[in-house]
Amino acid sequence: MVQHEGPTTVAIVDDHEAVRLGLRAACRDAGYDVVAEAAGVPELLDALGLGRVDVVVLDLSLGDGRSVTDNVRAILGTGSGVLVHSIADRVAAVREALAAGAAGVIPKSSPMSAVIAAIAVVARGDALNNVEWASAIEADRDFAKAALGRRERDVLHLYASGLPLKLVAQQLGIAHSTAREYLDRIRQKYIEVGRPAPTKVDLLRRAVEDGILPGLDEAGDARR
Repeated sequence: MVQHEGPTTVAIVDDHEAVRLGLRAACRDAGYDVVAEAAGVPELLDALGLGRVDVVVLDLSLGDGRSVTDNVRAILGTGSGVLVHSIADRVAAVREALAAGAAGVIPKSSPMSAVIAAIAVVARGDALNNVEWASAIEADRDFAKAALGRRERDVLHLYASGLPLKLVAQQLGIAHSTAREYLDRIRQKYIEVGRPAPTKVDLLRRAVEDGILPGLDEAGDARR
């Protein structure tokens, strides 16, 4: 992020007015310039126009039908940093936000002084220390792998190996549209466990990570 002269600029996205008011007051008391606040990301982007702020404090529980990945990336697209402000039980959403590029996460249970300090870290362009969240994520084994069915694993195996989706469908004896549905479901399941895979390369990584495809070293060993 490009640093600028003057006070740190902040925007707030939360669908609870009381939270926005509390954050705004604390930020202004800390000397930050609160440029905009909104109940959702599209509303925030409209308010910012083509502008950017140093840090957008983003709630993950917006209930707006948009994915966490979409919200985080839309904000990053403005050149702003993202600090997630989340309740402690949103582990999957937190993991997804960090994977999408959020600089850090601060629990909503944290004292306001900790939130203000976290904003300063992100405004400098640094990543917030997420040790506590990382530990919670690693300890929750439900989020280690996407729960793919047998046919979904077959589709992922062939598609991530390099086959076009049309050939995947032919090899499995299913319609092209059915193969597309399986692929869409696979991507959605990876989003739900905080491991988005929007591109074919990302899907290859996930397939290797989850043991659906061998890694490069393993593949080399198998050929010898």
